[in-house]
Amino acid sequence: MNFFLKEETSCIPVPSQLNSLAEKITAMTKKRANKTKRRVWDAKPLLVIIWTSCLFVTGIAMMGMAAYMMLELPPISTLKNYRPPMVTEVYSSDGKTLAYWYKEKRWPISIHKIPKRLIYAFLAAEDARFYEHRGVDLIGVVRAAIKNVEAGGIVQGASTITQQVTRSLLLSPERSWLRKLKEAILAWQIDGSLSKDEILNIYLNQIYLGSGAYGVEAAARTYFGKHAHQLDIAECALIAGLTQAPSKYNPLRHFERAKRRQLYVLRRMFEEGFITREQREKAIKKKLVLKSERLSPPPGAGYFLQDLKKELIRRYGTQRVFTDGLKIYTTLDVNWQRTAFAALAKGLEAVSKRHKRDRLLKENIQGALIAIDAQTGAIRAMIGGQDFKKNKFNLAIQGRMQPGSSFKPVVYSAAMKKGLIQPNSIIVDEPISFPGTRKSKPWQPQNFDKAYMGPITIRTALTYSRNVVSVKIARMIGVNAVIEQAKAMGITTPLAHDLSIALGSSAVPLVQMVTAYSTFVNLGKVVTPQYIEQITDRSGKILEILTPEFHQALDPVTAFQMGYLLMGVVQNGTGRRARAVGIPVGGKTGTTDNYRDAWFVGFSPEVVAGVWIGRKDKKSLGRLETGGKAACPVWTEFMKTTVKDLTKTSYDIPDGIAFVPVDKRTGQIVTPTKENRGQIVWEALRRDKLPPLEPETGFLQGMPDWLRGIGGFFHLGN
Repeated sequence: MNFFLKEETSCIPVPSQLNSLAEKITAMTKKRANKTKRRVWDAKPLLVIIWTSCLFVTGIAMMGMAAYMMLELPPISTLKNYRPPMVTEVYSSDGKTLAYWYKEKRWPISIHKIPKRLIYAFLAAEDARFYEHRGVDLIGVVRAAIKNVEAGGIVQGASTITQQVTRSLLLSPERSWLRKLKEAILAWQIDGSLSKDEILNIYLNQIYLGSGAYGVEAAARTYFGKHAHQLDIAECALIAGLTQAPSKYNPLRHFERAKRRQLYVLRRMFEEGFITREQREKAIKKKLVLKSERLSPPPGAGYFLQDLKKELIRRYGTQRVFTDGLKIYTTLDVNWQRTAFAALAKGLEAVSKRHKRDRLLKENIQGALIAIDAQTGAIRAMIGGQDFKKNKFNLAIQGRMQPGSSFKPVVYSAAMKKGLIQPNSIIVDEPISFPGTRKSKPWQPQNFDKAYMGPITIRTALTYSRNVVSVKIARMIGVNAVIEQAKAMGITTPLAHDLSIALGSSAVPLVQMVTAYSTFVNLGKVVTPQYIEQITDRSGKILEILTPEFHQALDPVTAFQMGYLLMGVVQNGTGRRARAVGIPVGGKTGTTDNYRDAWFVGFSPEVVAGVWIGRKDKKSLGRLETGGKAACPVWTEFMKTTVKDLTKTSYDIPDGIAFVPVDKRTGQIVTPTKENRGQIVWEALRRDKLPPLEPETGFLQGMPDWLRGIGGFFHLGN
């Protein structure tokens, strides 16, 4: 029984064991709880890792995208050397502005030359915090967003001036979030690479302000006819207000809109502290006077400018001419051009009045004039037609007209150069006949008056423009020699290969005839006509300067003899009206069959000029409308203007010339007496062809004043 009790006792826990078991159970419970707790705690780092990874991947992706965009972004280095397209300016020889040529009407000016009031106006209107942000104005973005939400639409933008520069010069005009992002990145880069003043300088010269004006200087000239530094506060505010919508606020078309926008800019200038209340009120009350800059080139100058432009494009290319900001100083003289236009208009009107019955004459008559400086080739005046706006075909340069007898000096020069004739040589003016295109119809050239003078001197033949003599001389030297001489004297147009060339049957441009006559003034040297005196680039560097171009076409003695003979044409012949110029001049008339063309080409000591008058329909100008009657008065009227500007009033006389008294009828050298004074002409002969005779007493008596006026003389015995 004790045993049984013992076993029972051993199976029942005693209190100490119960405590131990409870402790174990508690410990196990805590352990499980702790284990569960640790498992819950361990999930958070996992989530952190996951989110971190996502952010990292997203960051990498965004960086990759940014890197990709960076690779696609244009370089901002071009802004360091900002050279925008600008206006090429064309000036006359006396410094007057003739034309502006451009693709974008812009005159870049330094930020230091832009008045503060104009800068403040743009800052107030576009980017008041320009000097505070880093290219992108985050505060401005938020403010604009709030304003737009309040207004229920887009009423305010947040693009900074730097962003506008970026958009204008580096990016396409497309509207997309990608472009906006690129714009922001580039703006930030630009702000870090350029100073604020450099950015502002680009902006104020680059921005489009309507009416074709780019930049503030162009806008000032376009709307107020003045330079940017001359603008007052009211004008500055109006121009600054154009940036938002240049067409919408264009004051030339929508003045009231522009005025309302100006008031907004003035308010913003006041709010930002750029101007005082008094300045604002004064600007509001200021009456805006719009006055666009106007160029007033002389009448007819369009022909000159058109040919000048062609020449410059040939030399420099279209891009450079219209974008490089060249300064072209031309040879055109404004006063001479005005006189030339008026003289030609007067001459054409006079011809029309003489033939009032010809109702079609007035609407068909046309003319051309060109004048060059004989010493340099500078074209001082050019009229290519009556109205450039109606017809841009330049009759002075492009037109080809038969020169008639004005071509004869070329024929005479060729023969005189070969020594076949001299001014006092005798040749017979008589009827002649040559085989024609058909055997039954020979060619029989006739004089203008259909009469013949018999044996006459070369001087007499040229003075009275005897056709038969000219044909005889051409036959004497050969047609090839005439053509070669014409080419040497600057007449490069193809000429007819027959004897009719002696009568000016081949059509040539007026400018080439004038070029040929420069040979007589320059002692045998032909000068090339030129349009340009000087060209400089935008920095003032001289690109080219006028350098006269000459080539020898005649020996000096022959050239002077021909020039002297042509002075006789004016003194005694078909060019008598030109004596009204007031100084010794020479020249030759030209008239074609049925009075279709009237010419006069001539010279003074410094100027060579030519006039042509004809009709569009190629019909007659009217009976007796010769070169002497129709063209010479125009030439004379124009040349009178040039006299006061001449610096050279005498002709150069080469060694080898002797002025000797010659009998006008026989060509023989004679001694002047009171009895034969009326029959004597003082001729310019080759000294080496004369006998070594001493002059008799009174040898120089009777020399006419006009001959003394040519600048000196030589005579036998000198």
